[in-house]
Amino acid sequence: MHAPAELFLASSNTGKLAEFRVLGGDAALSGARLELLPGFAKIPAFEENAPTFGENALGKALYYSRHSDGLVFADDSGLVVPALGGAPGVYSARYAGVGASDAQRIAKLLAELAAVGASQPEAYFVCVIAAARSGQALAVVSDRVDGRIAAEPRGDGGFGYDPIFFLPQWNRTFAELSPQEKNRHSHRGKAFRRFLTALRGAA
Repeated sequence: MHAPAELFLASSNTGKLAEFRVLGGDAALSGARLELLPGFAKIPAFEENAPTFGENALGKALYYSRHSDGLVFADDSGLVVPALGGAPGVYSARYAGVGASDAQRIAKLLAELAAVGASQPEAYFVCVIAAARSGQALAVVSDRVDGRIAAEPRGDGGFGYDPIFFLPQWNRTFAELSPQEKNRHSHRGKAFRRFLTALRGAA
């Protein structure tokens, strides 16, 4: 089986599209072309208000696939800290409020960990990717990367919570890894490569 010739990302974000193209890599894509969903900006936005990453990703894929004749995929991802009851979880991007900066989200997370007396607790990043065609689900996959929360931000790379996501096996945070290292080991990179494999089986 072969992956579809064209995959539409349910987004208008060209930067996100470029990231997925890099994450997939030439060998993994095997000729599949990744593009933004045509007319995405004109479609009423899907509300990501489900309690799990999987429901949000699949909900987006199903919703936007009804506005396209092609295969549409969507993702949802975030940071999970068990010591905080799983927070920030699905609220990772808006943990410190809509419009908050990465620094503000990190500061809130570290403050809440200090409040519960959790020092450098275990944490993990998770990513779920779903695909659908004409309102029918085709694939849902997920992957994760485990680490700990650093006592303070380290590194200048990456984005989001990367400066405090510490990987003991490398003694570095995500923000201290090179882009190539992060793409190879990140939750999103692993999930996307798994996703492409799943599509070949469903094609």
